[in-house]
Amino acid sequence: MRLEAITWDRLGDQLADRLLDLDPADGSPWPRIAFDGAPAARPGDLAERVREALRVRGRPALALGTEGFLRPASLRLEHGHHDIDAYYDGWCDTGALWREVFGPLEPGGDGRVLPDLRDPVTDRATRSDYVRLPPGGLLLLHGPLLLRHWFPFDLTVHVLLSPAALRRRTPEADHWTLPAFERYTAETDPASTADVLVRADDPRHPAWNGRNGRNP
Repeated sequence: MRLEAITWDRLGDQLADRLLDLDPADGSPWPRIAFDGAPAARPGDLAERVREALRVRGRPALALGTEGFLRPASLRLEHGHHDIDAYYDGWCDTGALWREVFGPLEPGGDGRVLPDLRDPVTDRATRSDYVRLPPGGLLLLHGPLLLRHWFPFDLTVHVLLSPAALRRRTPEADHWTLPAFERYTAETDPASTADVLVRADDPRHPAWNGRNGRNP
């Protein structure tokens, strides 16, 4: 796939411009966008750039990370702290995301979204207030392994790191998670299935599929 060089600022602007015209296929008034990538790829940073670019353009958006929807540690770590299968299949509380985020943004929903459920550090409930996203507001959900859950995204962005860059930029204490991303690549192939691909091996010089990206 041909990629073109771009700056992070321009990327945020161009993605925001593209999202202004995004019309959900299911008739929902709230477009839902995935920013998928390993933690080392920092997809949340890109989601925040796009959120700010949308704000300047007069469109409300909520950037929300899956790290606020982890299952309790007693369940995540039931089989040990370094269990690959648990990390791949059981760390994210997908049921809570469906109930508290995607459900309220379905056609006929009230747009009342819970921004997080559990603090990933303290493992305690955050007790955050619900946020009402007005019609036309966009959900920018960021996190790892997002494209394997069948969430109803209207556009998907994958921030790609080569295996060498992923290993280099992942803290050594988290190297045990790397096989999960190898499995994700083999089973889901996010670089090919995402609507927009951003390559970030050099964090100072990203590249993307730009005008060649698929339209949703």
